[in-house]
Amino acid sequence: MILETKNLEFSYPDGTKAIDDISITIPEGKKVSFVGKNGSGKSTLFLLLNGTLKPKSGKVLLDGKEVNYSASGLRELRKKVGIVFQNSDDQLFAPTVYQDIGFGPLNLGYSKEEVGEIVGKMLDHFGLQAIKDKPPHHLSGGQKKRVAIAGVLAMDPDIIILDEPLSNLDPVGADEILDILNELNDLGKTIIISTHDVDLAYKWSDYVYLLADSKLVDEGSSGAVFSKEEQVRNSSLKSPFIFDVYKELEKRWLATGNEQPKDIPELVQTLRSIDLMRVEVNPEIKVGECVNLGVLFGDFTQEGLYEAVNSRVLFRNDDGTAVVELKRRVLKPGAIYVYDMDNFDREEFDKIIEEYDIDFIGAMGKKSKDTAESNGINVVCNSGVIDKSILNAITGSRCLILTSEGMVSHTMKRVREYIQNSGIRLIFSPVGKSAAEIGEEQNK
Repeated sequence: MILETKNLEFSYPDGTKAIDDISITIPEGKKVSFVGKNGSGKSTLFLLLNGTLKPKSGKVLLDGKEVNYSASGLRELRKKVGIVFQNSDDQLFAPTVYQDIGFGPLNLGYSKEEVGEIVGKMLDHFGLQAIKDKPPHHLSGGQKKRVAIAGVLAMDPDIIILDEPLSNLDPVGADEILDILNELNDLGKTIIISTHDVDLAYKWSDYVYLLADSKLVDEGSSGAVFSKEEQVRNSSLKSPFIFDVYKELEKRWLATGNEQPKDIPELVQTLRSIDLMRVEVNPEIKVGECVNLGVLFGDFTQEGLYEAVNSRVLFRNDDGTAVVELKRRVLKPGAIYVYDMDNFDREEFDKIIEEYDIDFIGAMGKKSKDTAESNGINVVCNSGVIDKSILNAITGSRCLILTSEGMVSHTMKRVREYIQNSGIRLIFSPVGKSAAEIGEEQNK
């Protein structure tokens, strides 16, 4: 456990109790959400976790050792635990973006040359080179958030804490921030967020802590916590939208039971497929037995080629025909390919588009989107890219996901998990020299 609290308590000078006997253990390398309504204690807890506030009683432990609140002890704590505030204006104060990102490393004692190297990497990584000389207060909400995260990451902490990371962002900006968080987690960082957005916490988190009235109400996997609907309501929250939709489908026998889909592809996978056809069958075939109808295409199916195997006879007619429930197996699946835009090569890219007959392109991350735009690439999807690529591939499309080097392995992991869990046979592969090398390394 990389970060822990034991019986933590904190009250503000006016007597308001903000944290009441909270004990938590956060494992290294996980994505963790603290969920609760406004005023439940999330922000105060975060300030205790990075030493900004000192508890009235109880302990905060980092790597098993109790936090030392001396100047040197707090300096060491904040090198390992970085925090991004809800309001980026509370965090950005330097005259330019470049100086703001370089502030942390400079105060850690790095040389001017080392600071320049670190800041340059952050500017490239977060797509901020074009605005490096601008005052932070002139930026958009999404740009400010990226600068704030870059400033924290410049100090290379093991744990990154973000208070309401998606507040005041448009959907595309929010998706870009989530791409960044997923990439950082894939690189080994422990990511902790606070939110009252139950849809975000349910879909994104490995582990959830539910807070209400300054107390810890529950903890566990997101599915386990949000399946307790009465407890969630009593905490002044609602059930995740996709969970509610699934429950309604399940009540109507339209979806398989006891599932916990977290995104649209997983929800689609739970839907019951009742596909009936009237066909001629051998007189010896009885109700309940299975027949193989061979390959179906054209008038039988508009989505591609299927083989109807083990189709069960539900009813026999006097004219020698029967009504069967089809069990279809895809013969011509769609495909998902992943390309590393950090090593974009125009000639290589054009060959990939032609060779793999790509008809759907999605871009993840600000830098990938900017590179695609500057090179005239027709990107048709720039948010929810992995989910939308899966949904398009299921219906036969050949999809290409453009992403950064750090996100290639995360993207591959997500798609492989879907293929394994769903049993749907999709073609999937990294393409391009650099992405292929990452894929080979991941397979070792």
